[in-house]
Amino acid sequence: MADPIVAAIAFDGISPFHLSVPCLVFAEDRTTLGLPRFEFRVCAIEDGPIRIDAGLTISAPHGLSALDGADIVIVPSWKNLEVPPPAALIEALRRAHRGGALIVGLCLGTFAVAATGLLSGRRAATHWAFSDQLQALYPDILVEPEVLYIDNGDVVTSAGVAAGLDCCLHIIRARYGAEAALRLARQIVLSPHRQGGQAQFIERPIATTGNADRFAQALDTVRKTLHETHSLDSVADIAGLTRRTFTRRFQKTIGTSFGDWLTDQRVALAQRLLEATEKSMDMIAFEAGFGSATSLRQHFAARLRTTPAQYRREFSKNAQERVAR
Repeated sequence: MADPIVAAIAFDGISPFHLSVPCLVFAEDRTTLGLPRFEFRVCAIEDGPIRIDAGLTISAPHGLSALDGADIVIVPSWKNLEVPPPAALIEALRRAHRGGALIVGLCLGTFAVAATGLLSGRRAATHWAFSDQLQALYPDILVEPEVLYIDNGDVVTSAGVAAGLDCCLHIIRARYGAEAALRLARQIVLSPHRQGGQAQFIERPIATTGNADRFAQALDTVRKTLHETHSLDSVADIAGLTRRTFTRRFQKTIGTSFGDWLTDQRVALAQRLLEATEKSMDMIAFEAGFGSATSLRQHFAARLRTTPAQYRREFSKNAQERVAR
């Protein structure tokens, strides 16, 4: 099988950090983590050297024609938000989309994707500070300023800076499975799973270290015992906090409710069990804390828009080995 093609758009004045996000996730050979070897292309809009806003100059080996045949096309950022992108870029993105490519706008890259019309009537995310501007320029888009990323199936958009990494990890998870995404997150020392619906405004990620405070330790305890019953009151008690204080700190720190976070942790565990084991649906539902296979199926449908059985067929270790052969 041909290596999946990932194309990233580069332009004069791009931030080196924004360009590095897709490079970090897709440009390196990580076949040992269970990921395919991607054919990664940096595609320049303009001819000639590209001046990066940190004072560097780079040369991109490809032009916009290299988007043809790509599986994923990423616009890492954008500039001159009030000026429409070049017609050549708009047409190249539309052509790639018609060819079946997943179109991704990271941070301000959402503005360039919006100019193609591919987000018309759909939800979109961008950096919170520019969400009003995006809404004013494209009133037919439902801009959600609080979330980390939004996946419309064929078009994905994200908030700014670190949310771009969360978005790229989400793409890895959706296409190659939770275990591969977890291994990649560990290698690049990134939080393994932040749901797209989480708020952009979070205090800090929760680290699980020996020096973690009781709040972090309480969440670590929950992660290690997902098969057990965990109520808001019981976890608040472990953290040594009142229910009200725990709820307030959880929302500020994690950016979502405790109930949604707990469900996300359980779905992620069920994904890994489906990928790596041949356990029955009832056993996986029990170990992940859902109680029944019916509940497991309901949460998979709500979170992942698929069934546990279909997920296992697509992402189980044996299925991946058959594809590799």
